[in-house]
Amino acid sequence: MDITSKMWFSLTVLLLATWACLADVAHSEERMKRSVSASRSASQRSRRMIGGNSAPHVPWQAMVYLSEDVLDGGYAGGALISDRWVLTAGRNLFVNKSRQDNQGKGPVIPKVYLGITQKSDANPTNEVSVEKVVLHPGFQNRSDWDNDLALIQLKKAVVMSDKVTPIPLPERGQGLENTMGQSGVITGWGWGTFLTSATSLKHLVLPLAGHSFCKAEYSRIPFTPDVDDNMFCTGPASFERNVCFGDAGGALAVTDPETGDVYAAGILSYDKCCSRYNHGVYMKISSYLPWINRVIRGDTENSSALRTDAMSKIYSQQQ
Repeated sequence: MDITSKMWFSLTVLLLATWACLADVAHSEERMKRSVSASRSASQRSRRMIGGNSAPHVPWQAMVYLSEDVLDGGYAGGALISDRWVLTAGRNLFVNKSRQDNQGKGPVIPKVYLGITQKSDANPTNEVSVEKVVLHPGFQNRSDWDNDLALIQLKKAVVMSDKVTPIPLPERGQGLENTMGQSGVITGWGWGTFLTSATSLKHLVLPLAGHSFCKAEYSRIPFTPDVDDNMFCTGPASFERNVCFGDAGGALAVTDPETGDVYAAGILSYDKCCSRYNHGVYMKISSYLPWINRVIRGDTENSSALRTDAMSKIYSQQQ
């Protein structure tokens, strides 16, 4: 082998090794975007949730839409929690999803669709106008997934029907300790094995997973959540079926074993486990109820002090 041939051979080996390293860390946001772009012509097979089944009508399911193109923000899930508010993952409201890209930037006002099961029904007939979006004040304060929640206020109250009905939030005593060892249901239009989105809403029944197992899995993997006490996890369903790209923002609906009430235990944040990792990671709604209630009430900076002052004056008059 002459010198020129040796040089080309070495260069080829180096390029192959570099490509393998990049493929091994394909879970990073920017690399996944490039993979999505490259795969558009590969397959038209419509799958998602790595084996999810077609869902019946889910009246609380919302589609939070920035763009048809994932490179321009894509679309994801959300949950109607009252006649004027949709709860979703904060990262769904940014074109680029990483903390590094989003620092100092405001969220995008999305389109929101309610009462749909088919993706083709995401049209003006089913669109609800958005008044404003409110990010959690601690959104991405340390990492991409910290406090990954946002509330979307609708301009008009939604008319309740058999197609559109909110899902309740946890009440006192409805903590995850009552549901551990059981399962929850997640729905969405996310991406699947061939990086193609579903044409109809799909669902999975997923087991709730132990916090320590989930935390241990992602503590070894860069660019994944640092699972804290404000988060919880689900494991994969049978045959490694799991949530995947684009399912974020959907509510994990669970059933209270004592009352039979259905409520939203969490909002899916880390949806990139697919068939690569075991655990989907959710924002634990019970940890965020004070913030959610303050936003929905319309509290100002003075609201708490005003309430306290009023109560103090009332009690002082009784003396």
